[in-house]
Amino acid sequence: MRTIDRWLTSPWRRSGAAALAGALPVLAFPAPSLWWFAYVALVPWILLARSAPTGRRAAWDGWCGGFGFMVAVHHWLLPSLHVFIFLIAGLLSVLWAPWGWLVRRFLGGTSPPGRCAAGLVVLPSAWLAVELVRSWQGLGGPWGMLGSSQWQVGPALRLASVGGVWLLSFLVVAVNVAVAVLVSVRRSRVPALAGLVAAAAAASAAWAWAPRPHPDGRARIAVVQPGIVAGRDSPAKRFDREEQLTRRLAGQGVDLVVWGESSVGYDLADRPDLARRIAALSRLTGADVLVNVDAHRSDRPGIYKSSVLVGPDGPTGERYDKMRLIPFGEYIPARSVLGWVTSMGKAAAEDRRRGSGQVVMNVGHRLRIGPLVCFETAFPDMSRHLAGDGADVLLGQSSTSTFQGSWAPEQHASLAALRAAETGRPMVHATLTGVSAVYGPAGQRLGPWLGTDASTAHVYEVPLAHGVTPYVRYGDWTVHAALLVLAAFGAVEGGRVLRLRRTGREPLARPARTVRESPARHGH
Repeated sequence: MRTIDRWLTSPWRRSGAAALAGALPVLAFPAPSLWWFAYVALVPWILLARSAPTGRRAAWDGWCGGFGFMVAVHHWLLPSLHVFIFLIAGLLSVLWAPWGWLVRRFLGGTSPPGRCAAGLVVLPSAWLAVELVRSWQGLGGPWGMLGSSQWQVGPALRLASVGGVWLLSFLVVAVNVAVAVLVSVRRSRVPALAGLVAAAAAASAAWAWAPRPHPDGRARIAVVQPGIVAGRDSPAKRFDREEQLTRRLAGQGVDLVVWGESSVGYDLADRPDLARRIAALSRLTGADVLVNVDAHRSDRPGIYKSSVLVGPDGPTGERYDKMRLIPFGEYIPARSVLGWVTSMGKAAAEDRRRGSGQVVMNVGHRLRIGPLVCFETAFPDMSRHLAGDGADVLLGQSSTSTFQGSWAPEQHASLAALRAAETGRPMVHATLTGVSAVYGPAGQRLGPWLGTDASTAHVYEVPLAHGVTPYVRYGDWTVHAALLVLAAFGAVEGGRVLRLRRTGREPLARPARTVRESPARHGH
């Protein structure tokens, strides 16, 4: 341990160690999907920050760890953004600097039991504040929320129905803090154990008492995944392949056929021939076809990404224009200043336009769907609003074609499990090139994943449920509670500083000590 301490005295080595520690949680997400690792992945980062010699150094450890985390969970963007991803990560990592300072504030030195117990609540609350800020779509959206690593864990999905992915993030961080205390602060092991028991009790209570979705119907939904279609005239070739696959669904009694994001590269008003071909497919299969148009609109200026419903007589008029666009991928923030990014990678050459509101579509067969496009499936508030507006099925149309061979397709597909569990509604995640996946109203996986090597059409038997989950009813109450905790801490801390100033004393922070330093060295 002393050798490690001496090695970390170098600021550069310590910064590198913090960045590496911050990157560790990525292993809990798909594709590795080591969900259990999430509960200890933050421990090295926490131990490093708590041992910082000063609060400023702890804040820097927070920044460095945040940098490592952001680069790791977005590493698949490197082919598109190149070096620009490091600049984005560097800016957003500032959000973790206060978190690093708080780690030292509550766990540093020989932290007494009361302070460690408070840290079990304040530190997860501060982490949620970071996730809340970076969830703003202008900053890239909520990709890599720590709670989403639990997408395949039954008890965690039940918790998501109570407090959304926010509640999962809170509990995962709380467990990490408790483990770090058990490892490093002997005198505070009792509150740490109590925190672990409380987390287990919360999960058990949710499993036992949270309302369960009760299926009350079924729908047969077909996902058409054409696979990689490249080269000249690729939009036309892709359409031909989608048409060919959809014809195979004739006679299978499907209620809806779904194509992926950007499945149609032309505005259907400008290409009535394509609209007629899709309408013919609707008549052949006996189901409406939901396509996604990525093109200049004929009735207004600009490019839109739109979910468009086509029935046996042509487009039905049901349309959803994507609202939340991907920074740099679909538009350039402050293009007049940052437009040079397009020369470095695959950033948007022309900005897409935003839709004005969410839409619930009636697709026949007494089925109502709530469409989302691409990374909108990462936003829990959007699926919650669709469920509240009466959607029977949540439906995400996506394309991760640019990121084949990376971890992005699997991670994107996993998000639909959280959205389904949160809302008590099944969710279909349909893509152009994989991974496509379908989940039941409890977040359980239905049927096969269609991987990135598949070019096929598959029919899923989807159970329907119409209860109201606590998350749909009460919304982001976990976030509100976390903000109240932080406000209370700020008030207490401010009062403490004022009292010390009135007595003419400066607030002092005990120097942090490493895990195995003897208390005698600090005069205890």
